[in-house]
Amino acid sequence: MDLGLTGRTYLVTGASSGVGLATAELLLGEGANVIACARDGVRLAQALEPLPRATGARVVAESCDVLDAEAVAGFVARAGADLGGLDGVVNNAGRSLMASVADTTAEQWREEFDLKIFAVLNTVRAAEPYLRRSRAGAVVNVNAILARQPEPRLAATSAARAALLNLTRTLAADLAPVRVNSVCLGLIDTGQWRRRFEAVGALSYEEWSAEVAADRGVALGRLGRAEEVAYPIVALLSPRASYITGSSIDVGGGVARYV
Repeated sequence: MDLGLTGRTYLVTGASSGVGLATAELLLGEGANVIACARDGVRLAQALEPLPRATGARVVAESCDVLDAEAVAGFVARAGADLGGLDGVVNNAGRSLMASVADTTAEQWREEFDLKIFAVLNTVRAAEPYLRRSRAGAVVNVNAILARQPEPRLAATSAARAALLNLTRTLAADLAPVRVNSVCLGLIDTGQWRRRFEAVGALSYEEWSAEVAADRGVALGRLGRAEEVAYPIVALLSPRASYITGSSIDVGGGVARYV
């Protein structure tokens, strides 16, 4: 199926690894141009350089801290001018803070909300003029099932994720006809899980991750892969999803327990 992405341009934040990198790769394969950013510009360039891309697909990559509104605005303006516009945004920059309410400092609470809320607002505000000029403007916020199913071990992250889910619905109304949707992740095999494994290091990674999935109630019995998240992200960006906005898709292997 032709997703209608050829020649269009999409911004992906947090694109140097994991879901962001997999999304950039899929977009390039579909013939789209990619504007990519991450805090570590060297790592970003190294990650993007070997990606296969369809004929004519271009990449503009730059180090950018999405918490710096002026830096984001400048980067989007430069990249948008270079590629002749912008059709969509993937807000992917993020992390999880493993801590209970009692163990989370006031500063850590602020940092979580800054990254989950203000990083998205900074990027969307910078991109909005371009998105409104596009005939297929779309935003996808990479969120987590924690938004609806909080975990005491991830207190601040759960709360911030819920705020982002709410913000996504508000943006869908405010930015229409630009579409705004969420993809909510469960347990995805990214660098942070590898680092947690290395801190334990008793079993093989496959055995350890299967135990984690079983402990968390993942119906499919394994962690997800970054490319399994990239597909629904790209599908929501596609003009073929033209009547979907204000929605969220869970990509969690059946981990969700809410109704």
